[in-house]
Amino acid sequence: MSNTDFYIRRLHSICGVAPIGVFLLEHIFSISTVLAGPHVFDETVAHLASIPHPVLLTMEILFIAIPLLFHGIYGAYIALQAQNNVAKYGYGRNWQFYLQRMSAWYTFAFIIWHVGYLRVYIKGMGHGEIGYALMHNYLSNPVVFVLYAIGLVAAIYHFTNGLFTFCITWGITVGPRAQSIVNKAAWGLCILLSVIGLVALAAYVA
Repeated sequence: MSNTDFYIRRLHSICGVAPIGVFLLEHIFSISTVLAGPHVFDETVAHLASIPHPVLLTMEILFIAIPLLFHGIYGAYIALQAQNNVAKYGYGRNWQFYLQRMSAWYTFAFIIWHVGYLRVYIKGMGHGEIGYALMHNYLSNPVVFVLYAIGLVAAIYHFTNGLFTFCITWGITVGPRAQSIVNKAAWGLCILLSVIGLVALAAYVA
């Protein structure tokens, strides 16, 4: 591995935690406000919309779009280079490695669909207002709901398992015991966020 490739992989690793991971957590928090009632979700959306457009657009480009594109495109390159041996050695770590790659492909496609429809088509092109009513009608389609649920869990798994591998990559967890503890914590966070996200999605069609 060349020095350039080494540093690009480190940058890819960091982008997965911040800002992308932070944005995912914010997104889960925002959609979960529906659990307090449709009006609370609408207020959350209105609060975000109150940010001046030039400021919001700049933040979206610098801290969301560019990191996402870099992480996704370079991540695809890494995935194509990876050697998955889960069929031969079916132990836990290999399955996590395999699921990390599979969740990456689905999450990348899901984000393109999600952003393309809600951010570009609905909000950007003025085809409606993002709010509870729109999300209720959108997610009431069973196919859309299932694909969204899979996308949400895939994104959460990719992020939480990425935290585990981030700690290994950056030398935070060196020994087997430390890695085991962080791995279990990552799984716990994955389950917690997935439950919150799925319950919130169900609330939009309840």
